[in-house]
Amino acid sequence: MLSLSFPPNPTPTRILCLGAHSDDIEIGCGATLLTLLSAREAEVLWVVFSAAELRAREAQQSARLFLKDARHATVTVRTFRDGFFPYIGNEIKEYFEELSRQFSPDMIFTHYRHDRHQDHRVISDLAWNTFRDHLIVEYEIPKYDGDLGVPNLFVPIDRACAHRKVRHLRSAFASQKDRHWFTDDTFLGLMRLRGLESCAPDGFAEAFYVRKAVVQMRSPRVRSEPSRRRRRAS
Repeated sequence: MLSLSFPPNPTPTRILCLGAHSDDIEIGCGATLLTLLSAREAEVLWVVFSAAELRAREAQQSARLFLKDARHATVTVRTFRDGFFPYIGNEIKEYFEELSRQFSPDMIFTHYRHDRHQDHRVISDLAWNTFRDHLIVEYEIPKYDGDLGVPNLFVPIDRACAHRKVRHLRSAFASQKDRHWFTDDTFLGLMRLRGLESCAPDGFAEAFYVRKAVVQMRSPRVRSEPSRRRRRAS
């Protein structure tokens, strides 16, 4: 398996995190963000599109836990109607245009394009529609629909970070504790499976889908010597 790494960056990495609902970002890429933010300076814009009252407070609390190592973080929680994103797409599209004017990210985390949840798909499609020249990384969310796919990008996660992600989820989202799928086993199990697929050193990984990426393999240019004829002419 070919491994890639981020080159040193003299300026903070600008990361845009998009989630349809309060816990989507954390479930999809929480451990990756914890790992990334502990390793390099970053500025993060974290956007939740549908949350009100209790769920909005949970979203803010969770973002604080996951973003504590960010150099700078802005958390925005919107109140677009849950479950109706395909029918209010024009309003959400207008908000995406606002985002593109206020923030130019180096990397975008968003939903998997083939996620069966209608709200998730709208956010993914509008991310691609709005940010056409950016690195877009699509995360996955386990759920009843059984729509997990075959990812092509894996981020190894150390064991402590995997468990920290789960603790943060359990701590921030008390309203979800009675849901049959919102369990430690669900989140650890998926990271363990992706860790198996990627031979992760600690056995855990988060997996993503990258549809388009450009790998720069530049070498320093060697200035050619002037020809002998040119030197004699001078």
